[in-house]
Amino acid sequence: MATFVEGPVRVTVPATSANLGPGFDSLGLALSLRDELEAEVLPEGLVVEVDGAGADGVPRDESHLVVRSMRAAFELMGEQPPGLRLRCRNAIPHARGLGSSSAAIVAGVVLARALVAGGQLLASDDALFDLAADLEGHPDNVAPAFYGGFVISGREDGHWYAVRAGVDPRVTAVVFVPPTGVETTVARGLLPESVPHADAAANSGRAALLVAALNGQPEHLLAATRDWLHQDQREPAMPESLALVRRLRAEGVPAVVSGAGPTVLAFGSADTAAIAARCPDGWACHDLAIEPRGAVVL
Repeated sequence: MATFVEGPVRVTVPATSANLGPGFDSLGLALSLRDELEAEVLPEGLVVEVDGAGADGVPRDESHLVVRSMRAAFELMGEQPPGLRLRCRNAIPHARGLGSSSAAIVAGVVLARALVAGGQLLASDDALFDLAADLEGHPDNVAPAFYGGFVISGREDGHWYAVRAGVDPRVTAVVFVPPTGVETTVARGLLPESVPHADAAANSGRAALLVAALNGQPEHLLAATRDWLHQDQREPAMPESLALVRRLRAEGVPAVVSGAGPTVLAFGSADTAAIAARCPDGWACHDLAIEPRGAVVL
C-alpha cells in the first residue's frame, strides 16, 4: 500500500520541438521554455487551477490531461490518493507544435511519482517514460520533455526507447509562434499513406546528417533539415508557416516546422537577432537555448 508525502511537490518540464525536419516521429529537442506545476494530496476531492498559456481552453476536472496522466502513474504504482490539488503555470503555447501535451503528460507522471513515498522504487524512469509515451501515442516529444536535450526515440519489442545525443553549444533556436494553432490530429490527417522510395531514402540520409550536424557540425544544418515526408504535405493546414520556412531557407537559415506545426523553428548560432527580426507581424518570437534538463522535481 502506497504512502503519500505531505505537502506540495513541484515539477518543471520543458517545451519540445519534434521532427526537426527529416526526423519524423523520431527526433526531438528540449527548449528553454518551461511549464511549472505543483500538486499535493488532499483528504478528498479534486482542485485544478491553471494560469498562463491555454488557461481558457482546458478543463478543471478529471479530464485534464495532467490529472489523467497522474491517475495512470498512480495506477502503475498501485494506489490512488483520496484527493488531489493541482496547479499549472503554463508557459508553453497550446496547439502550436511545441509539445504542450507531452509536457502535461510528463509532468503528470513525474508529479505522481514524487507524491508517493518510495516512488522511485515503484516506478523507474524507464517505466515512467514508457507510460508517458503510451499516453501520448508517440515518443518524439515525450522523450526530450522527460530526459532533456536532443533525443532519438522509437519503439522496439513492445517498448519505447530514448537515446540522448550531444548538441553543439553553438546551436540555438528561434521559434516563431503564429496567433492561431493547428491540432495534431488535423496535421496528421493530411499525411499520405505511402511515399516514394526515393523520398524515404533521401529523408533517412538527412536525418542521419542532422544527428551529426547538431552534435558538432552545425555548418551542415541547412542541408540536414531538408524534409520530404511531412512538411509540404501539411501546407493546407498552415500555409503561412510553410511560406516562412521556405523564405528562411532561401536566405540560408535552417528552418523547419516544429512538430505538427504551425510554429516554425529556425536554428541559429550566437547571433540570433537577425533571425528574430524576420518574425512575421502578429506572431510571437522566442529566442531559446537547447535545454539540457528534462522534467525536474523542485
